[in-house]
Amino acid sequence: MSTKPVKKIVLAYSGGLDTSVILRWLKDAYDAEVVTFTADLGQGEELGPARAKAEAAGIKEIYIDDLREEFVRDYCFPMVRANAVYEGQYLLGTSIARPLIAKRLVEIAHETGADAVAHGATGKGNDQVRFELGVAALDPSLRVIAPWREWDLNSRTKLIAYAEQHGIAVPSDKRGEAPFSVDANLWHTSSEGKMLEDPAEEAFNEVCLRTRHPEDGPDQPEYVTVGFERGDAISVNGAALSPAALLTELNDIVARHGIGRLDLVENRFVGMKSRGIYETPGGTILMAAHRGIEQLTLDRGAMHLKDELMPKYAKLLYEGFWFSPEREMLQAAIDHSQRHVSGEVRLKLYKGNVMVVGRSSPASLYSLAHVTFEEDHVYDQKDAEGFIKLNALRLRLLADRKKRLGENE
Repeated sequence: MSTKPVKKIVLAYSGGLDTSVILRWLKDAYDAEVVTFTADLGQGEELGPARAKAEAAGIKEIYIDDLREEFVRDYCFPMVRANAVYEGQYLLGTSIARPLIAKRLVEIAHETGADAVAHGATGKGNDQVRFELGVAALDPSLRVIAPWREWDLNSRTKLIAYAEQHGIAVPSDKRGEAPFSVDANLWHTSSEGKMLEDPAEEAFNEVCLRTRHPEDGPDQPEYVTVGFERGDAISVNGAALSPAALLTELNDIVARHGIGRLDLVENRFVGMKSRGIYETPGGTILMAAHRGIEQLTLDRGAMHLKDELMPKYAKLLYEGFWFSPEREMLQAAIDHSQRHVSGEVRLKLYKGNVMVVGRSSPASLYSLAHVTFEEDHVYDQKDAEGFIKLNALRLRLLADRKKRLGENE
């Protein structure tokens, strides 16, 4: 760690208890000026109080940025083009938000002349890695301060005592142990810790904030049509929408059907397993719809190659390597594959389930003339005999060797 004195720090600031304590602690520990940055990523919280708390703390430079459109357009949508899913289930809602926050921290540091940035991620989680890899990629000259790895305020009791000692307001609901921690943005809601730490205990009823219980959903299915152009969603039920507005609309529609819930035990990058409850309503239907339109428009070779690349892409996102050259290389290949991924997908929503029930595209590769069970004039079924013989040749040779050597099956 650099021993050079820090003069100015940009803090990723939510206005909650933890970052309010961090704000004061940074002033005391580093004797430095602090700039606060609060990102509106569609978390559904009123951000005015964050400004008021920063002002009350004597902060002169306060940034509260509406990043919803940029977040969906430049981060979520590229991830959808890749069909990125971590460990078979996780739609990467926390992971995809961190590079944008890191990018904006660096930009504000440049705008304000700051020589350091700070975040409130703990030393046990993935977010510290994601933030700091992002900053390292964009400006390695900036120092990164992670208070949870430096201070001795390692309990809720100590945190509250520090807050009271320094006149920081402590909401009544923060005085006891928080039942779990929540991270939210327009893509998803993530809940972890405390009461959720026993993976044997069901937790949906206590935790889910964004979606209705599937069994309480409407008794009649609802149909939704999502339009795509070059791999990106552009419309819902025929209405053209901006990226953030489109995801907001899908969230509202899908949530009432209880779609997008996930109880996951995942492998953190730092080495431990953790249990999280995720809600990704709009993202779940968007991923299903994107798969649906690719079924019509992607060649088999391109689709299968994308499926091989996807786990690597998802792992890079999860581990914080958004700004790495390998992620950018993968993205270039993925985006090239999306040139003809345009059309509409119709989906059926019902009690926790989303089903693709129709798809159409002007760039479709589906040929009824070739696939029909009725008589056709474009496909000679006799051709399949030679195709099978050539593909079977190596298997026949292997079988002959086994017989010759007397090997058992």
